[in-house]
Amino acid sequence: MIPFLTLLIAPAMAQDFEIKLEKVRSGYDGTMCWVHARAGIVPAAKSPPSVVLTMQKLLLTGSDVFYALNEMRTDDLGKTWSGPVEHGETLGRRDEGNGVVVAASDFWPAWHATSGKLLGIGHTVRYLNNKVMEGAPRQTVYSVYDAGRRVWSKWDTVEMPEGERYFNAGAGSVQRVDLDNGDLLVPIYHKAKGEKFSKVSVMRCRFDGRKLRMLEMGNELAVNEKRGVGEPSLARFGERFYLTVRHDDRGYVSVSKDGLHFEPLREWLWDDGSGLGNYNTQQHWVTHEKGLFLVYTRKGAGNDHVFRHRAPLFIAKVDVGTLRVIRATEKVLVPQRGARLGNFGVTKVSNGETWVTASEWMQTWGPNYVMKPDNPHGADNTLWVARIVWK
Repeated sequence: MIPFLTLLIAPAMAQDFEIKLEKVRSGYDGTMCWVHARAGIVPAAKSPPSVVLTMQKLLLTGSDVFYALNEMRTDDLGKTWSGPVEHGETLGRRDEGNGVVVAASDFWPAWHATSGKLLGIGHTVRYLNNKVMEGAPRQTVYSVYDAGRRVWSKWDTVEMPEGERYFNAGAGSVQRVDLDNGDLLVPIYHKAKGEKFSKVSVMRCRFDGRKLRMLEMGNELAVNEKRGVGEPSLARFGERFYLTVRHDDRGYVSVSKDGLHFEPLREWLWDDGSGLGNYNTQQHWVTHEKGLFLVYTRKGAGNDHVFRHRAPLFIAKVDVGTLRVIRATEKVLVPQRGARLGNFGVTKVSNGETWVTASEWMQTWGPNYVMKPDNPHGADNTLWVARIVWK
């Protein structure tokens, strides 16, 4: 593993935080690359929490062809890292017969305080001849981390109501909210068998330390254009819950009092009323007593050469009254080097630090969509940690 590279970025929103950018690992062979780098913490009584980061390899000559989840871990807040360690037996692909293979992907680990467990949630993806199967079912998957043995349980799926309403339903790349009573609010995107447009809902779940069960489903949010909406992420700030949603043409936001029943979706806008410029990729939340912040990518940043403008990663404060992004607060979290950064994670490590983790996804525009190891912008599948250090 390469030594840490630490860069101090110019103070961002000096009244709120500064950003420290660190390189955890790099290296790229032009065949596979690491994606979906997201982390959770395991608290310790008399020492800093352990940070457990999961990621998986992507086959560059395919589309969303993922392999077993791996783990990297630091027990000293990033001074040193171990891994990657593959968890193929428990978090790997499974053969379903007739040439069909299913994988767990878009995984996000987060600490569940009530059970004292690190719980990771994602969704399934099915392949035939190593190509994503059109019209295949999708489920929400989960796995539990044994911090002492440093192993994950075999991934399982959340049981959904009978019928075809949730034939294709998963919690891929989503941020959840754990309630004070231990219940979880997990946003999903879903569609019935044969349906064209995906919709977004939040499900309330219960976790007993081993099994994750769905108890209740909130209302449906829809934009019946292109593929519909997906990859929702949830945050609680003050007395309200905030939901951010992906769509092919633009990002959307909504608000709720109970975290289940949301107002109609609104397009993400700057505070001057113009469009934010985010589209066809996910956005996630950073919450702190200093405010509610959005992490996102967008057009118009000298990044036309980046696939779907998915780099750099930006952060900006949200006006919770208007549900608009305050342009004057925008800062770069992770700079662009030609590769996309859109599949990323956010982790509250302590009251003083929040980490944003992202790995450079080494595919670009077709027809030659595999980025070369010697590409002119310098991307090399680096795994970045952007530390948000609160003032």
